[in-house]
Amino acid sequence: MNIQITGKQIELTEPLKQYAEEKISKLSRYFDTIMDAHIVLSVNKHRQKAEVNILVNGINISAESTTHDMYASIDTMLDKIERQVKRYKNKIKSHKPRQQAKDIVVNMNIFDADSFETSDAEVADNEPQIIKSTSFKVKPMGVDEAAMQMNLINNEFLVFRNADTDQINVIYLRKDGNYGLIEPEV
Repeated sequence: MNIQITGKQIELTEPLKQYAEEKISKLSRYFDTIMDAHIVLSVNKHRQKAEVNILVNGINISAESTTHDMYASIDTMLDKIERQVKRYKNKIKSHKPRQQAKDIVVNMNIFDADSFETSDAEVADNEPQIIKSTSFKVKPMGVDEAAMQMNLINNEFLVFRNADTDQINVIYLRKDGNYGLIEPEV
Protein backbone atom coordinates (compact mmCIF):
# COMPACT_ATOMS: atom_id res chain seq x y z
CA MET A 1 0.00 0.00 0.00
CA ASN A 2 1.29 3.44 -0.95
CA ILE A 3 0.76 5.86 1.96
CA GLN A 4 1.24 9.60 1.52
CA ILE A 5 1.09 11.95 4.50
CA THR A 6 0.75 15.69 3.99
CA GLY A 7 0.81 18.39 6.65
CA LYS A 8 -0.90 21.76 6.38
CA GLN A 9 0.22 24.38 8.88
CA ILE A 10 1.83 21.64 10.95
CA GLU A 11 5.33 20.25 11.18
CA LEU A 12 5.11 16.51 10.62
CA THR A 13 7.28 14.83 13.21
CA GLU A 14 8.55 11.30 12.66
CA PRO A 15 6.48 9.85 15.57
CA LEU A 16 3.32 11.48 14.16
CA LYS A 17 4.02 10.07 10.68
CA GLN A 18 4.70 6.60 12.10
CA TYR A 19 1.52 6.72 14.19
CA ALA A 20 -0.62 7.65 11.18
CA GLU A 21 1.05 5.04 8.93
CA GLU A 22 0.67 2.35 11.58
CA LYS A 23 -3.03 3.11 12.04
CA ILE A 24 -3.90 3.29 8.34
CA SER A 25 -1.93 0.12 7.50
CA LYS A 26 -4.34 -1.84 9.73
CA LEU A 27 -6.97 -1.40 7.00
CA SER A 28 -5.09 -3.91 4.85
CA ARG A 29 -6.63 -6.71 6.92
CA TYR A 30 -9.96 -5.95 5.20
CA PHE A 31 -8.67 -5.64 1.63
CA ASP A 32 -5.42 -6.69 0.03
CA THR A 33 -6.25 -4.38 -2.86
CA ILE A 34 -5.95 -1.03 -1.07
CA MET A 35 -3.74 0.77 -3.57
CA ASP A 36 -3.26 4.26 -2.18
CA ALA A 37 -3.90 6.08 1.06
CA HIS A 38 -3.50 9.84 1.27
CA ILE A 39 -3.60 11.39 4.74
CA VAL A 40 -3.81 15.14 5.27
CA LEU A 41 -3.11 16.48 8.77
CA SER A 42 -3.87 20.15 9.35
CA VAL A 43 -4.03 22.63 12.21
CA ASN A 44 -6.33 25.67 12.30
CA LYS A 45 -6.10 27.62 15.57
CA HIS A 46 -7.23 25.11 18.22
CA ARG A 47 -8.73 22.57 15.82
CA GLN A 48 -6.63 19.68 14.59
CA LYS A 49 -7.99 17.85 11.59
CA ALA A 50 -7.10 14.47 10.08
CA GLU A 51 -8.41 13.47 6.65
CA VAL A 52 -7.85 10.27 4.71
CA ASN A 53 -8.71 9.17 1.19
CA ILE A 54 -8.11 5.54 0.21
CA LEU A 55 -8.51 3.78 -3.11
CA VAL A 56 -10.02 0.27 -2.88
CA ASN A 57 -10.95 -1.68 -6.01
CA GLY A 58 -11.26 1.56 -7.97
CA ILE A 59 -13.53 3.19 -5.35
CA ASN A 60 -12.47 6.19 -3.30
CA ILE A 61 -13.43 6.07 0.37
CA SER A 62 -12.78 9.10 2.54
CA ALA A 63 -13.20 10.20 6.15
CA GLU A 64 -12.19 13.12 8.32
CA SER A 65 -12.16 14.09 11.98
CA THR A 66 -11.52 17.31 13.88
CA THR A 67 -10.64 17.41 17.59
CA HIS A 68 -8.36 19.32 19.94
CA ASP A 69 -5.58 16.68 19.70
CA MET A 70 -4.00 15.38 16.47
CA TYR A 71 -3.62 11.83 17.78
CA ALA A 72 -7.30 11.80 18.79
CA SER A 73 -8.23 13.12 15.34
CA ILE A 74 -6.26 10.30 13.70
CA ASP A 75 -7.96 7.71 15.92
CA THR A 76 -11.46 9.06 15.24
CA MET A 77 -10.76 9.34 11.52
CA LEU A 78 -9.54 5.74 11.47
CA ASP A 79 -12.71 4.57 13.25
CA LYS A 80 -14.82 6.30 10.60
CA ILE A 81 -12.89 4.94 7.63
CA GLU A 82 -12.82 1.47 9.18
CA ARG A 83 -16.64 1.47 9.51
CA GLN A 84 -16.97 2.47 5.86
CA VAL A 85 -14.52 -0.21 4.70
CA LYS A 86 -16.32 -2.88 6.78
CA ARG A 87 -19.68 -1.81 5.34
CA TYR A 88 -18.28 -1.91 1.81
CA LYS A 89 -16.75 -5.36 2.35
CA ASN A 90 -20.01 -6.72 3.81
CA LYS A 91 -21.93 -5.40 0.80
CA ILE A 92 -19.50 -7.10 -1.55
CA LYS A 93 -19.82 -10.41 0.32
CA SER A 94 -23.62 -10.29 0.40
CA HIS A 95 -24.02 -9.64 -3.33
CA LYS A 96 -23.97 -12.53 -5.75
CA PRO A 97 -21.29 -12.42 -8.42
CA ARG A 98 -22.37 -10.59 -11.53
CA GLN A 99 -21.97 -11.77 -15.07
CA GLN A 100 -19.09 -10.12 -16.83
CA ALA A 101 -20.69 -7.28 -18.75
CA LYS A 102 -19.21 -5.14 -21.45
CA ASP A 103 -17.93 -1.73 -20.42
CA ILE A 104 -19.75 1.34 -21.64
CA VAL A 105 -18.12 4.74 -21.68
CA VAL A 106 -20.36 7.64 -20.68
CA ASN A 107 -19.57 11.22 -21.65
CA MET A 108 -20.75 13.78 -19.13
CA ASN A 109 -20.90 17.52 -19.77
CA ILE A 110 -21.11 20.09 -16.98
CA PHE A 111 -22.59 23.49 -17.76
CA ASP A 112 -21.92 26.81 -16.07
CA ALA A 113 -24.94 27.68 -13.87
CA ASP A 114 -24.66 31.38 -14.76
CA SER A 115 -25.31 30.57 -18.40
CA PHE A 116 -28.84 29.40 -17.52
CA GLU A 117 -29.73 32.60 -15.65
CA THR A 118 -30.27 34.85 -18.66
CA SER A 119 -33.23 36.74 -20.06
CA ASP A 120 -35.13 35.53 -23.15
CA ALA A 121 -33.38 38.12 -25.34
CA GLU A 122 -29.97 36.86 -24.26
CA VAL A 123 -30.84 33.18 -24.81
CA ALA A 124 -30.45 33.35 -28.58
CA ASP A 125 -27.05 35.03 -28.32
CA ASN A 126 -25.66 33.27 -25.26
CA GLU A 127 -25.85 29.46 -25.27
CA PRO A 128 -24.79 27.52 -22.14
CA GLN A 129 -21.14 26.60 -22.26
CA ILE A 130 -19.64 23.26 -21.34
CA ILE A 131 -17.12 23.95 -18.59
CA LYS A 132 -16.07 20.37 -17.91
CA SER A 133 -16.39 17.12 -19.84
CA THR A 134 -15.68 13.73 -18.30
CA SER A 135 -15.68 10.19 -19.69
CA PHE A 136 -15.75 7.13 -17.47
CA LYS A 137 -16.59 3.44 -17.63
CA VAL A 138 -20.00 2.50 -16.29
CA LYS A 139 -19.86 -0.51 -13.99
CA PRO A 140 -22.69 -3.05 -13.71
CA MET A 141 -24.13 -3.13 -10.18
CA GLY A 142 -27.39 -3.39 -8.29
CA VAL A 143 -29.31 -0.35 -7.07
CA ASP A 144 -28.29 -0.94 -3.43
CA GLU A 145 -24.64 -1.27 -4.41
CA ALA A 146 -24.87 1.94 -6.48
CA ALA A 147 -26.33 3.82 -3.49
CA MET A 148 -23.54 2.52 -1.28
CA GLN A 149 -20.85 3.51 -3.80
CA MET A 150 -22.41 6.97 -4.19
CA ASN A 151 -22.20 7.42 -0.41
CA LEU A 152 -18.62 6.17 -0.28
CA ILE A 153 -17.41 8.66 -2.89
CA ASN A 154 -19.53 11.48 -1.41
CA ASN A 155 -21.33 12.32 -4.66
CA GLU A 156 -24.87 13.57 -5.12
CA PHE A 157 -25.47 11.26 -8.10
CA LEU A 158 -24.00 8.19 -9.79
CA VAL A 159 -24.40 6.85 -13.32
CA PHE A 160 -24.29 3.04 -13.40
CA ARG A 161 -25.39 0.00 -15.40
CA ASN A 162 -28.22 -1.76 -13.58
CA ALA A 163 -27.12 -5.41 -13.35
CA ASP A 164 -30.75 -6.60 -13.21
CA THR A 165 -32.05 -4.73 -16.28
CA ASP A 166 -28.74 -4.17 -18.14
CA GLN A 167 -29.79 -0.52 -18.66
CA ILE A 168 -27.98 2.71 -17.80
CA ASN A 169 -29.52 4.27 -14.64
CA VAL A 170 -28.82 7.31 -12.49
CA ILE A 171 -29.22 7.28 -8.72
CA TYR A 172 -29.26 10.65 -6.97
CA LEU A 173 -29.61 12.12 -3.50
CA ARG A 174 -32.85 14.03 -3.03
CA LYS A 175 -33.14 17.19 -0.93
CA ASP A 176 -35.19 15.28 1.67
CA GLY A 177 -32.29 12.84 2.22
CA ASN A 178 -33.83 9.92 0.31
CA TYR A 179 -32.64 8.49 -2.98
CA GLY A 180 -34.11 8.88 -6.44
CA LEU A 181 -33.58 6.49 -9.34
CA ILE A 182 -33.81 7.48 -13.00
CA GLU A 183 -34.56 4.53 -15.29
CA PRO A 184 -34.81 5.66 -18.93
CA GLU A 185 -37.26 3.86 -21.21
CA VAL A 186 -35.72 2.55 -24.38
